[in-house]
Amino acid sequence: MSIAQPHADQFSRPQVLSLAAAISCVVTVGIGLSLSIPLLSFALDAKGASRTLIGLNTAMPGAATLVCAPFISGWARRFGMAQTLAAAILVAAVSLLAFNAVTPIWAWFPIRFALGAALTVLFVLSEYWINAAAPEKRRGLVLGVYATALSLGFALGPLVLGLLGTTGWAPYLAGAAILLLSGIPIAIAGGRAPPIEDKPSAGFLSFFWLVPSATLAALVFGAAETSSIALLPLYGTAIGLETSAAIGLVSAFVLGNVLFQIPMGIIADRTDRRLVLLFCGMSGVIGMGALTLCTLPPAGIYILLMILGGLVAGLYTVGLAHLGSRFRGADLAQANAAFVVFYSVGLIIGPPLGGAGMDLWPPHGLPATLAAMFLIYVAVVTARMARRG
Repeated sequence: MSIAQPHADQFSRPQVLSLAAAISCVVTVGIGLSLSIPLLSFALDAKGASRTLIGLNTAMPGAATLVCAPFISGWARRFGMAQTLAAAILVAAVSLLAFNAVTPIWAWFPIRFALGAALTVLFVLSEYWINAAAPEKRRGLVLGVYATALSLGFALGPLVLGLLGTTGWAPYLAGAAILLLSGIPIAIAGGRAPPIEDKPSAGFLSFFWLVPSATLAALVFGAAETSSIALLPLYGTAIGLETSAAIGLVSAFVLGNVLFQIPMGIIADRTDRRLVLLFCGMSGVIGMGALTLCTLPPAGIYILLMILGGLVAGLYTVGLAHLGSRFRGADLAQANAAFVVFYSVGLIIGPPLGGAGMDLWPPHGLPATLAAMFLIYVAVVTARMARRG
């Protein structure tokens, strides 16, 4: 197992250029991705697809992640980091254009799978690049900047779609152009990408057991994030909020994600990252427990969700930093792929579990279910830390 050794404490100029290229690439991809998700949903609806069919098509990228992630480090080792990223960018752009060129709905499923596979490659290798290039004692800060920039990128995509509309070639061409633009920083700084020269020293699934505090953090955050975005508006209307105010609950949750990641990263650089992950999990237990058991005014709910959104998102940011402090080279790339897979599993299981909770205990089943998820995570991390002393 290749364990990470401490990097320099300060940023060198080549490191700054390398990190800027990787972060710029993945943020640009985030804009294109967040533009494409609602665009394709509207397009399928216009074709007469059922809500179930739209949901199944939207799930194809998650399936692509589960299938492709174990092979990504091998592709980068064989073909090179920059070349693999460039190929993924091209596949993503062509796939997005293909949606508007291909009529049968059934054909959109393999196209969506190809788009999802390309985006998985981009995220796994970009996050590996960022993690590997960051100085050890500044890794949390770097990943906090990355998470903040990515959140802003995701916020920009729907704005672009709002300007261009959802019909005709314009949104597809814009999305493809944005994705292709992400190749510019790769072309400029591709030679600075950290190479993957060796094979991983353990099997893909082994990385879950090697760092469960990180990989399980990805799963729990994925489940909590997607459940909150999908179901908080329904929770809000169920407790008596107007529709616009209920939608604002999601905005409060996402705003916390944007505001808290850099401070969370700085804290993670100055203390045991497992303790920070444990704190994030406990915050989820307490915060969601408060929503379940306490009657709060609307302003109190907004503030609580904003704080929760920031602290809970720390599971992803600090989890990535924890991986970077443990592994190097191919092991780090493989661990990052496992991290993304468990995040995707969380995306898949979160909304059904949250929805079932709301059906069993309306309307408090959603925060109660999320509190239970965080409690399981806290129990696992606590047991792991106690076993290791």
